[in-house]
Amino acid sequence: MTAIIIDYDAGNLRSVARACAEVGLAAKIAADPHIVSGADRIIFPGVGAAPSAMKSLKREGLDVALIDAFRAGTPMLGICLGLQISLEHSEEGDTPTLALVAGRVRRFDFTDRHLKVPHMGWNEVKPVRAHPLLGGLETGDAFYFVHSFFPQPEDASIIYGQANYEHDFCCALGVRNYFGVQFHPEKSGRVGLRLIEKFASWDGALCSPNA
Repeated sequence: MTAIIIDYDAGNLRSVARACAEVGLAAKIAADPHIVSGADRIIFPGVGAAPSAMKSLKREGLDVALIDAFRAGTPMLGICLGLQISLEHSEEGDTPTLALVAGRVRRFDFTDRHLKVPHMGWNEVKPVRAHPLLGGLETGDAFYFVHSFFPQPEDASIIYGQANYEHDFCCALGVRNYFGVQFHPEKSGRVGLRLIEKFASWDGALCSPNA
């Protein structure tokens, strides 16, 4: 079983590949839409901006490949920008995005002007409901974040994890065979590697409510 890490000029690919190797998940970085369409599982990483990311995806035909893979039921993991452009629209550059998930991406706008944007550093992730990739998450477990925007899905029932930066915001969501996180599991030590390890064996199905 090999995971395809999508190369769309959004950076951080080697860190994701090293994290996969650490948990025994074979991974290949690829920008060929035919490889992505036929992948066993897909990791959709990203560090950058939504407008340039969407331009790159469309130029290479990766937007269509991702939509096809999602519809085919391929297990998919979106990370940071990869999560954001999986929704329908981003406030970053007023950008239409892939629409795998219904909802929008919003910029942080605080009443407390002492809070800095981007939100950067370690933050506790609180599970909202059970999901196979968040199994074993304990109170106080923190992940590493670097972002100025956050996802706001249309359906709150698909939110699986929240973090707080002046207010609670969605940082993990799931729809069928897709799971996306706003944080960087590849930079989050033990808890991040555990999530990637669970993705390595995930069949794309949601768990039961009591799991």
